[in-house]
Amino acid sequence: MANTSQNLSPFASFMARLNVAAEVLNLEQRFLDILSMPEKTHIVSLPVKMDDGSVKVYEGYRVIHSTVMGPSKGGIRYADYVDLDEVKALAAWMTLKCAVVGLPYGGAKGGITINPKGMSVGELERITRAYTRALKDVFGVDTDIPAPDMNTSKREMAWIANEYSRIKGAIIPGVITGKPLELGGSKGRTQATGFGVMVSCMLALKKLGIDPKQETVTCAVHGFGNVGSWAAKLMAEQGLKIVAIGDHTGAYYDENGLDIPAAFEYAAANKSLAGFTGGKAFTNEELLALEVDVLSPSALENCITLKNAKDIKARIIVEGANGPVAAEADAILNEKGIFIVPDVLANAGGVTVSYLEWCQNRFGYYYSEEEVLKMTVPMLENAFERVYEAHKKHNTPMRIAAYIVAVERLSIGITMQGEY
Repeated sequence: MANTSQNLSPFASFMARLNVAAEVLNLEQRFLDILSMPEKTHIVSLPVKMDDGSVKVYEGYRVIHSTVMGPSKGGIRYADYVDLDEVKALAAWMTLKCAVVGLPYGGAKGGITINPKGMSVGELERITRAYTRALKDVFGVDTDIPAPDMNTSKREMAWIANEYSRIKGAIIPGVITGKPLELGGSKGRTQATGFGVMVSCMLALKKLGIDPKQETVTCAVHGFGNVGSWAAKLMAEQGLKIVAIGDHTGAYYDENGLDIPAAFEYAAANKSLAGFTGGKAFTNEELLALEVDVLSPSALENCITLKNAKDIKARIIVEGANGPVAAEADAILNEKGIFIVPDVLANAGGVTVSYLEWCQNRFGYYYSEEEVLKMTVPMLENAFERVYEAHKKHNTPMRIAAYIVAVERLSIGITMQGEY
């Protein structure tokens, strides 16, 4: 994703917000310098034998942004547009996300530049195992713990856990999270990120004096993969009227509210919303511009930019995706008075439950789904309160407040570690 006059690159967006938070805090330059550079950047070459007998070479990445607060944590995504700048930004956001929630983790992210939709299961397995072998000395229970991200799932995590355990000569389930339950995964992990979006949404509504049980609260969800579909389902269960949903194949609208359980089942069975007949078909651009109480962009980075920010009419934005609002669009949305729950807070449910999975793997005792979610809620509530307090104290938007909370915690960690 190249930097253009219209949109900053993902990492430049991260830096733009970090610089604002640093200015508000009057942050020492050494802290800003440390947080502006990833600790380690790994670029690996992955020769893989394809089903037709040919050998193709793919490029993989793993960026460790910070280990100040603990071992690095972050997902692995497969997409044909994955590049180093995107992975650097995602790793940096993970550092902030873990710091905001107070988890004993730093941030990392990984990816492979491939189009997984054009590959067989066997090819994907060989690529995943090649990636694991290439990073065998990077991954580790106490060093770097990957997880699923875009176009990866518990299946790929199982392959990584198995390949890593083979290499190390021991069963080491805690090296990765988001695994199948049968291989040491955690109950509640599948819906965790969407669950966190719902919790953040309900907290934002409460702060603004809006009660879905007393009045109709409308919501549009942009992106209907794992995060968006679960967020929509869980917000609907809380009484919100979901009037629009969309994914890369198109969007659907019903002013009276969509049947979200039906849409959820349809998307799960068909791998997308293509052909869904439960609402009027329209465009994702129209979805983003709807006059709704809540908009949850839960697809890709930079879906709200300078180009369309002026069209956004939602009262509240709850970011299910990482970096869905370009840095240049922040000022326009802030001028409109839109209350934004930023990605590093709103979608932190996933890494929070991943942390609980890691803990379960380490001490060999496993929680029920009810126990997992019961432990997750207060962690997310406490994080929201810290960010909201910073928002009020410094008179800044919630996004900058989240950066402030994270940077303050990270700067203390850097200081306590002593001189470099």
